[in-house]
Amino acid sequence: MTHSSRTVREVVFVDGVRTPFGKAGGMYAETRADDLVIRCIRQLLRRNPSLPPERIEEVAIAATTQIGDQGLTLGRTAALLAGLPKTVPGFSIDRMCAGAMTAVTSVAAGIGFGAYDVAVAGGVEHMGRHPMGEGVDPNPRILTEKLVDPSALVMGSTAENLHDRFPGISKERADAFALTSQQRYAKHVDQIALDLVSMNTRSTESGWGLATQDEPPRETSMEKLAGLRTPFRPHGRVTAGNSAGLNDGATACLVAAEDVARELGLPVAMRMVSFGFAGVEPEVMGVGPIPSTEKALRKAGLSIEDIGLFELNEAFAVQVLAFLDHFGIDDDDPRVNPWGGAIAVGHPLASSGVRLMTQLARHFAANPHVRYGLTAMCIGIGMGGTVIWENPAWSGEEG
Repeated sequence: MTHSSRTVREVVFVDGVRTPFGKAGGMYAETRADDLVIRCIRQLLRRNPSLPPERIEEVAIAATTQIGDQGLTLGRTAALLAGLPKTVPGFSIDRMCAGAMTAVTSVAAGIGFGAYDVAVAGGVEHMGRHPMGEGVDPNPRILTEKLVDPSALVMGSTAENLHDRFPGISKERADAFALTSQQRYAKHVDQIALDLVSMNTRSTESGWGLATQDEPPRETSMEKLAGLRTPFRPHGRVTAGNSAGLNDGATACLVAAEDVARELGLPVAMRMVSFGFAGVEPEVMGVGPIPSTEKALRKAGLSIEDIGLFELNEAFAVQVLAFLDHFGIDDDDPRVNPWGGAIAVGHPLASSGVRLMTQLARHFAANPHVRYGLTAMCIGIGMGGTVIWENPAWSGEEG
């Protein structure tokens, strides 16, 4: 007897949701991290009633600081707590900021290979409870053998290093990009709300509450941004205003084989084309999405000119600007982060990758003239990640 032959299958993004994002120490201060992602999984099932829960064959959940209520093989425990059948397995993932993105690419690879048909992928980060670096014990050789500069372990310092490397990216440009992010977010709150799931909150002082909107966005101006202090370097350029904050939040999405999604009557929001991860010097981790995007484009046989929509994670304004400069894209290009980005809405590390995808799926539906889009992010310790997607609603006419 010989094993059955294999053909690679098309993999699609079906649907994605997230909790409103909170400020660390804010509305989720007394809410468990795992409860945030459990809520997302439950709502995904509620939004897609044609999916029998037993058809889910994997639950991949990312967290960067896998400790306490973000530990304990979260993919499995969250699946059980979300009420999925006990037959549904799960696992946890850590790739710093690209945890949820890696959860998606991992299950997508499994689906394409034929190991399973439908999976849940997502991420959670409760930076209020578990600040980045809690409980870590870096090997002393990392510094003693000068494998990296000490600044590599402080994300804000790596952003200052990027400003040094690219003198053309001034603080004024970074602040202007940050202001645009806030303004675009404010204009699209209603559209963003379509994929938010409300979350119960508790507070010893003010009792029970319901989180229905993002906590981090703020009204600002170039004048206000110019006056903020630069905590990572005297007379520096990186401020709280042109960076994503410290945040709490969770995301989850459904990924499926395209033929199975259609058989089950599930939406086909995006078709995965290719993905790429790449390593760079940890001191300038913000350039990571440049080689990862070049890799994903090469794998797909596409060029940057083929990409009609971009969802780039705004860990720092300087990091997005370095990407845009490299590919010859304007700072305020309307194809890039049409609804604003992490500078406005926040970046709960391991969860952000799926936020980018959920928003790109919405942009695809509204822009049938666009065939290809990409989601990309820089990743701590010197990496970048990119996923290229095709628009199933593409009209066949380039806009």
